Amino acid sequence: MAPLPILRYPDPRLKARSVEIGRFDARLATLAADLAETMRAAPGIGITAAHAGILERLVVIELDGPASTRVYVNPAIEWSSPETAQHAEGSVSMPGVTDTVERPARVRVRYRDLSGGEHVEEAGGLLSVCLQHEIDQLDGIFWIERLSRLKRERIVKRYRKMRD
Repeated sequence: MAPLPILRYPDPRLKARSVEIGRFDARLATLAADLAETMRAAPGIGITAAHAGILERLVVIELDGPASTRVYVNPAIEWSSPETAQHAEGSVSMPGVTDTVERPARVRVRYRDLSGGEHVEEAGGLLSVCLQHEIDQLDGIFWIERLSRLKRERIVKRYRKMRD
């Protein structure tokens, strides 16, 4: 396992749509392990292969340490609740800045595991936020696109100031 380099905003690859994974092999398992290590080093609680410049539909989420690692291959949201919730979000590709994003409070996600087995999972709370955030990234939607134009401009300005 080795940490991967993380793309930094405004890298144009962060706006690219990731492709579905068709091979469930050792390479995929290694990539998932490398992403988990990269996420921990960042640090973060969720990461996609796209954050590392690999435009494949792979997500790793870890809410409570290494024992809680979840891997989602080709995840897709099947259903979203009409109720919404607000939560602070940020990105390993834009470290140091966060803002509140409003999203559906619950989702149902269909995905495959590292062996190719199909699963459906319903989630609320922080897991729901993470799944929506990371699936957006796989679809080429960077998290700040969920903010108002004014909030987005402020975040970008603050981030640029931090980097200078």
